[in-house]
Amino acid sequence: MLRLETATGWWLVTHPDHARLAGRFADAWGNARFRKPEPRARVLHGIASHDDGWTVRDAYPSITRQGKPSAFSVELVGKYSAFEEIDLADYLAVRERAVRIIAEEDPYAGLLIAMHTYNLLTAHADRSTIAPAQLPLLDSFLESQRAYQGELRARIGADDSLTDLEKDGATIDEHFRLLQACDYLSLLTCVAYSLPAHLLHPLPLVDGGESTIAVEALAPREFRLEPWPFEAESLTFVFPARHVVGSVFGSSAELAAAFATTPVEELTVTLRA
Repeated sequence: MLRLETATGWWLVTHPDHARLAGRFADAWGNARFRKPEPRARVLHGIASHDDGWTVRDAYPSITRQGKPSAFSVELVGKYSAFEEIDLADYLAVRERAVRIIAEEDPYAGLLIAMHTYNLLTAHADRSTIAPAQLPLLDSFLESQRAYQGELRARIGADDSLTDLEKDGATIDEHFRLLQACDYLSLLTCVAYSLPAHLLHPLPLVDGGESTIAVEALAPREFRLEPWPFEAESLTFVFPARHVVGSVFGSSAELAAAFATTPVEELTVTLRA
């Protein structure tokens, strides 16, 4: 779940809906300057479905020790440090499922998700917020993920439907960085981030170079990107969210009941050159 606090409660966006928004960003990605991904369908599938493992968990949101919805929030942008609010074993099981349910049907898309998961839990995770006794659990998960990535790369290498260029490690890394960029832009959207940011990694250009993209908030859920990676000079995307009334909840069951009975609404994000 992703959350944005309001004067009367919380906007809540599920992980799968956040990922679908990232997929729509990826679908529009590319112009005379920024390279479009190939194999297109498989890359877009990986980006749009990278959080499908959260579907069941997000249907029944839980609360933190403070009674707030347990979710990604604006405070976590840039550094994931909420491990004291979650059950690590349960969280890693969700992450594992998110990788495998896609990888078993499409190793290419699954590898991108596996790389994203590994990066999140290494480069962006704050290990100081994990209880020392649980660090071996995390490290065992990461070792397993490294081995699984090797299996997926072998399956990709044996896939005759892919070109040598599409199988190349550098190409796969480009697509991983695109997933990261679109995921991050979706996160900024869902928490209405207001500070200057950038899309994590340099992104590939048509001429063979690469460029980091800066993000400037113009208004809530309205951003300027520089340099501009899309064709049209302005794009607006719609995504579903629910506004749950109440700042704190007495139990996870109370929040889950409120979430289940709250109607789905549509929010928008506008991107400008």
